[in-house]
Amino acid sequence: MGSVEYRFTIKEMPVDERPREKLIKYGAESLTDAELLALIIRIGNNKRTAVELSQDIINKFGGLKALNYLSINELIEVKGIGNTKAAQIKAVVELGKRLASLEREEKDIVRTPEDVVQLLMPEMRFLTQEVFKVILLDIKNQVISVPLISKGGLSSSIVHPREVFKEAIKRSAAAMILAHNHPSGIPEPSREDISITKRLLAAGEIMGIDVLDHVIIGDGIYYSMREEGMI
Repeated sequence: MGSVEYRFTIKEMPVDERPREKLIKYGAESLTDAELLALIIRIGNNKRTAVELSQDIINKFGGLKALNYLSINELIEVKGIGNTKAAQIKAVVELGKRLASLEREEKDIVRTPEDVVQLLMPEMRFLTQEVFKVILLDIKNQVISVPLISKGGLSSSIVHPREVFKEAIKRSAAAMILAHNHPSGIPEPSREDISITKRLLAAGEIMGIDVLDHVIIGDGIYYSMREEGMI
């Protein structure tokens, strides 16, 4: 009988050391370059684990940066990497490039109430129910995102600071502008509008996120609490 060679595989690793489990438990940033690449190619072969194959690729070509330029034929020069694994790697690299290009696209900049109106008036002026949004800004006043907070009317129970600031914290926003519409077309603030604004201003001071304005959108007209000296 021939001898049997035992190999240490990813499945035999302690659970907390397996790339997929590590990512789920600790986040993608906790993985090494080889472990991240191993999750892409998924399986090794009868001699090398996925992590070992990934490290072979990194070693052969001098780091992850080379993946931007390698062809399928160059990748399959690594023993254990066939067309399927090479295609998986190239697909993920291409996704990374496209995400990077999105980051470089010109972003909307909001510095004045008129900028807010230009951004939101086309969408919000004809709505038949009240919608509350926040414009999240980075330190350069570039728009990060405009998440929807509530629909169907404003009240302190619906527009809660927790919901307003949750996305801001998640996206590392430096500041925000509050915005909602009045289906009547008349943007004069109600007592509830003013009360909610004061509450969110106080929460923003605690959170370290500036609330720059609260803009109410009417039918072709608007009301800025900043312009009116209410903030």
